[in-house]
Amino acid sequence: MFEFIRTHQRLMQILLAIVIVPSFAFVGIGSYQSFGDDANTIAKIDGKPLTQQEFDNAVRTQLDTYRQRLGAQFDQKMFDTPEFKQNILDQLIAQRAIAAEVLHRNLSVTDSQLQKVIIDQFGGPGAFDMDRYKAILAQQGMRPEDYDARLRRDLALQQLATAVEGTGFAPRSVAKNLSDIVAQEREVQELLLPVADFVPQVKVTDEMVKAYYEKNSKFFEVPEQAKIEYVVLNNDAVASQIKVSDAEVADYYAKNSAQFTTPETRRASHILIAVKKGASAADIAAAKAKAEAIVAELRKNPGEFAKLAKAKSEDPGSAEQGGDLGVIEKGSLVASVENAIGKLKQGEISDAVQSEFGWHVLTVTELKPAVVKPLDVVKADVADLLKKQKAAKKYSEMAETFNNTVYEQADSLKPAADKLGLKVETADGVSRKPSPLAGAALYNNPKFLTALFSNDSISSKRNTEAVEIAPNTLISGRIVDFKPASKRPLAEVDAQIRQRVTIEEAAKLATKAGEEKLAAFKKSGDATGFGAGKLVSRGKPEGINGLALQSVMTVDTSKLPAYVGVDLPGTGYGVYRISKVQQPAAADEAQRKQEAEQIGNLIAQQEMAQYVELLKSKAKVKILKPIASATTVTEVK
Repeated sequence: MFEFIRTHQRLMQILLAIVIVPSFAFVGIGSYQSFGDDANTIAKIDGKPLTQQEFDNAVRTQLDTYRQRLGAQFDQKMFDTPEFKQNILDQLIAQRAIAAEVLHRNLSVTDSQLQKVIIDQFGGPGAFDMDRYKAILAQQGMRPEDYDARLRRDLALQQLATAVEGTGFAPRSVAKNLSDIVAQEREVQELLLPVADFVPQVKVTDEMVKAYYEKNSKFFEVPEQAKIEYVVLNNDAVASQIKVSDAEVADYYAKNSAQFTTPETRRASHILIAVKKGASAADIAAAKAKAEAIVAELRKNPGEFAKLAKAKSEDPGSAEQGGDLGVIEKGSLVASVENAIGKLKQGEISDAVQSEFGWHVLTVTELKPAVVKPLDVVKADVADLLKKQKAAKKYSEMAETFNNTVYEQADSLKPAADKLGLKVETADGVSRKPSPLAGAALYNNPKFLTALFSNDSISSKRNTEAVEIAPNTLISGRIVDFKPASKRPLAEVDAQIRQRVTIEEAAKLATKAGEEKLAAFKKSGDATGFGAGKLVSRGKPEGINGLALQSVMTVDTSKLPAYVGVDLPGTGYGVYRISKVQQPAAADEAQRKQEAEQIGNLIAQQEMAQYVELLKSKAKVKILKPIASATTVTEVK
């Protein structure tokens, strides 16, 4: 959003007072239809319950999103607040209220609309690949029918949102006034009082150092740390002990040949002679005769197919492309047409084929036969697959042994490692909270660390129980050496504190001197000591500090020259003299258009927010369980 929105919150209050309706990432119409009463109900929307499990899933989804977005900076405690949980509950209620309205209005999406969107999303017309489509969905744990249902649901929701948001627009006068404010230019002179200039005046005493040390003791804490040993049992560890013979690979390949076969593909074109619904027998016969004439003409000269399609086909979607239908996927066309295409040789012209749309003349423009990958090409993949299958079976046996051994011989991890062919790993500087520096290390897991830093584990230095930190992944560990939390001694941090106190005191002196100068300038209107004038605007700061620019562009300029003073953290204090206010000679029409669109979007979102509130009222929302007790964020893994 352009700078104006950030610097003129008061003026934009009505536009910014919005709640952006979230996408239906948590739940949708399908779940709305299916959920039933539950003893653990948090709320009811349109008579349907919102359960504890659904709420927890929403929390987990949101946390995963922030974890991916923030990476090493992610701290789950940031989100363990009533505000975070209430926001998720509000989103869920809004989603359910909208879903209820979609159902009540019987909004739906046709098969052709759904097909077009999927083709556009996965390559576009002529480039859609069904195998690639299925593979992408499989990576996300979805089947095509699951994705189709979700997409159909989301498109229905879009219909409702688009209809409501379409009512929002920005009046021209409002857009012009706001654009004028954004583009406004001010001539500014700057007088900086750097912190460094006041450092020589600061005298830091021992008492000041001690007071800072005691007041900010948390800055000097050294967290508890431990040196640990740990052992991991997972599929990779099991698979490394599995062997697969060439005979087993060959046998699997022979029994699953379809898995290694690239199916036949056909690219086809058609010429349609359309027949309206309810047409008379005579009209149908006339259309057929026209199609048969085209068949006869093409069989004499098949190379003219694209030219004739452009001239005579009555299918507006393909005629301009010479009748091209792209690569034909099973179920993408009406059965009669698809069956006819399946029987043609490349370049062959079909008889006239009837469908609900009329009569079709068909040809196959490209035919790629099915290809079976040789065993040598897929041998490594098959071996890897068989290893994983064997490992999955063996894992459960080894997991039981792992659990028992780390518990029964709890003073060492070596017996479990030796018995199962695992390796005892070590790590130093481990604390009870996951460390960004440790990243994806398996021991850097909150569930495992909780067990590792239990009072019993710290005092006895015995093995933890086997902790499942991921599917088919167990870990057990023990503390070898433990250092409790401590505070760095004052003598160790004395120099650091003196430097910090010096800067803070110098900043105070800079501010005091700056405020005195500001008061004097306001009385005299003087410009002595200021730098050269600069013409600045919200979009062109011309080297002015961001904080200072906000003040410069918002200070009252009804009387010129105007002055404003600004604390500049880490820099000092700035005094600014504004001597002129003007509009640019030539308006940037492209920028004005963009700003008008942004304002319109805000208004549309506000319209949608108000509509959602209306739907929530219509759905008779009832909160049955206080949000504070609905879940604990730290328990959601």
